[in-house]
Amino acid sequence: MTLPTFIIKNALRNKRRALLSVSSVAVSLFLLVTLQVALRELTLPVESPGAELRVCARNKVSLTNPLPARQRPIIERIPGVEGVTPFTWFGGQYQNEGAMTFAQFAMDPKETRRVFTDFKLSDAELARFQTGKTAAIIGKITADKYHFKAGDHITLNSTVYPGALEFTIAGIFSGTADDRMMLFHQDYLDDSIGTPGLVGMWWLKVKTADDMPRVIAAINQAFANTAAEVRAESERAFQLGFISMLGNIKTLIASISTVVVFTLVLVTASTMSMAVRERFRELAILKALGFRRRELFVFILAESFGLAAAGALLGIGTAYVAYTFGNISKMTHGIFVSFEVTPRIMGLAALVAAVLGVISAVAPALAVARTSVVDGLKTLD
Repeated sequence: MTLPTFIIKNALRNKRRALLSVSSVAVSLFLLVTLQVALRELTLPVESPGAELRVCARNKVSLTNPLPARQRPIIERIPGVEGVTPFTWFGGQYQNEGAMTFAQFAMDPKETRRVFTDFKLSDAELARFQTGKTAAIIGKITADKYHFKAGDHITLNSTVYPGALEFTIAGIFSGTADDRMMLFHQDYLDDSIGTPGLVGMWWLKVKTADDMPRVIAAINQAFANTAAEVRAESERAFQLGFISMLGNIKTLIASISTVVVFTLVLVTASTMSMAVRERFRELAILKALGFRRRELFVFILAESFGLAAAGALLGIGTAYVAYTFGNISKMTHGIFVSFEVTPRIMGLAALVAAVLGVISAVAPALAVARTSVVDGLKTLD
């Protein structure tokens, strides 16, 4: 019998315990990978093509405070601005659902292609969107979820404005970082609520990347010391700022991850200690045959490391396959558009498994090292 075979036979002596140990490592590392990927997706939202040239301008006091529509001509006259559209949150619920499942924004449909260059929308669909007052376009993810198609009529009950609005779907768009939202006419919203002249925020596109800082500064300066001061920033900065409103999500996920790893260490170390304790007589015999303490430590370490590695391979591999080839939008009910298991995250999980294998072997190895051959032989199996 070779040493590798000896180690494998010891690891699989109690197959049920070995299976449970591997499963606990796999489940814990699967959860760890999931938490880390979720943290990455929340703190590093996906950027769509053209996002580097887009600027959003909101009320400086609060995102919920509206802006006057009369600001638009002033913004359009700023050098470097290529297109401007209002972007007003509607907050509608579909079919009296308990929560809003997709976002809706009112905008100027004539500026669709000019501001949102990443939209994949046919010319016919765009034409229907621009000409129909109640027309709306909706993201492919939401359309697939509710089986919407062009020509369908839907009614949304707003949680922000009184009453409900009926829309006609003019087209389905895709290719953006978030193919879930719905866009409709700002004029339709103004006429329906009876209070035109207010918008949620401004979304605009600059001509070149060099124009970005100059345009942002000009917009902020144009409305400084007015009743509706504006905070302009890049689309990326706005996304990160919006995420920060969720609270310290990093601390929360880090705390959960720490608890998962700590619990995993306790379970695995206890399992290894139990397995080694049952073999004290055998290890004492190996000592009597001339095996040194470091060699016995290597045996125990190899067994512990092997079980941790098997669990890591199963847990990390399952997470990678599920999130790479699965429909994450369907799995999360549209909360996440993508769920990328990066090499860094897989490396972190593998490192945790490696450290786990080492730590779990330390206590049993010390117990074996401190036990004499005579005391070991007295131990009952």
